[in-house]
Amino acid sequence: MASSSESPSPYARTLDCVHCGLCLPYCPTHQVLGVEADSPRGRIYLMRALAEGRVQDPTAIRPFLDRCLDCRACETACPSGVKYGEILEDTKARLERDRPQRGLRAFLVRFLLWHVVARQRRLRVLFAVLRLLEITGLRWLATKLRVVPAAIAKLAPPVPPAIERSPLPTGEHHPPATVARRGERVALFTGCIMEPMFGRVHRATLQVLLANGFQVVVPAAQRCCGALLVHAGQPDRARELARANVRAFADVDVVLNNSAGCGCAMKEYGHLLGDADGAAFAAKCRDISEFLAERGLSTAPAECRARAAYDDPCHLCHGQGVRSQPRQLLAQVPGLELVAHDKPEDCCGSAGIYNLLQPELAGEIGRKKIESLARAGVDLVLTGNPGCMLQIDSHLRAAGHKVRVRHPIELLVPPQ
Repeated sequence: MASSSESPSPYARTLDCVHCGLCLPYCPTHQVLGVEADSPRGRIYLMRALAEGRVQDPTAIRPFLDRCLDCRACETACPSGVKYGEILEDTKARLERDRPQRGLRAFLVRFLLWHVVARQRRLRVLFAVLRLLEITGLRWLATKLRVVPAAIAKLAPPVPPAIERSPLPTGEHHPPATVARRGERVALFTGCIMEPMFGRVHRATLQVLLANGFQVVVPAAQRCCGALLVHAGQPDRARELARANVRAFADVDVVLNNSAGCGCAMKEYGHLLGDADGAAFAAKCRDISEFLAERGLSTAPAECRARAAYDDPCHLCHGQGVRSQPRQLLAQVPGLELVAHDKPEDCCGSAGIYNLLQPELAGEIGRKKIESLARAGVDLVLTGNPGCMLQIDSHLRAAGHKVRVRHPIELLVPPQ
């Protein structure tokens, strides 16, 4: 792995773009806005102009960069192999270093991402407080009085009860004595938001792995993956978290995760850290569907009689190239009818905290996704990323649909 000093500069990578325009139909912001500067090609041109010193006011291009979801659909479409995500993230880091954003919102984003989201214990306390507000009715009152921003009130579902928010026990987990062991020891990454909002997904993941004969370790020293900090132009803080994760998972050969955004970020630790340790860690990372499809299921899932549509998380299909594996696994669920829907690889508009920072644009992108899913006429929507689950669920609820949103791993749990 080349060191960071030997890696191509952001400017050099912009030269790979030949401005063919094949990315335009796949870009969610260009689909909605129809503006060249809000397309991958247009943003690359702006970032190149910034690197060449042709931009008088660097902050003038920031709104166009901030409107990008970093969904990587352009990378899938690009015939030249342009690493758009790396260019965007490096440029945003430069802007944040040289011209940090000012104002209350920028301060809150920086504070919450580093001092709350990246600290699992503080995040648990925050969700406990939010749960208390719901029980006492104060969340409803805060929404009515507009103390809580409308974007957050619309997006956030009820906070799960304490038993569902409880973290997985750290340490070693062994398969039941009645299960044939695979002789393979894997580690499970638990992340930040997944734990308090989708603890049931973690428990289902652990249950499926144990039922299929794998020994599982949950390291106590693991940290947030750092993806949100990278997207916010704060790679130095993300590197601190990344190095902690490299140390925490040093004694395992496989690191599994059930969050597409986290998995994509960890598979890019080689670029983020720019050293051999980061590259070695990245090579160990697998999405849970990727891993189980490779190893095969030794225990059949429980029956689930439903029509379901699988929706590809952007950072799983575009960022990691994982497409067929979740579908292969879901095809093994007895009674499940997997229904195709229009453009499953289109972004849903979540993109980390994008739907909070760009609510109107994210809302329009989300509406298009829901229209596609509604035409499929399904009972379940399955997707492997917490942000996508929240975004799709909120739009389904807002449109009056009763369709449930689940993580694919939840359907792979064996009969009780």
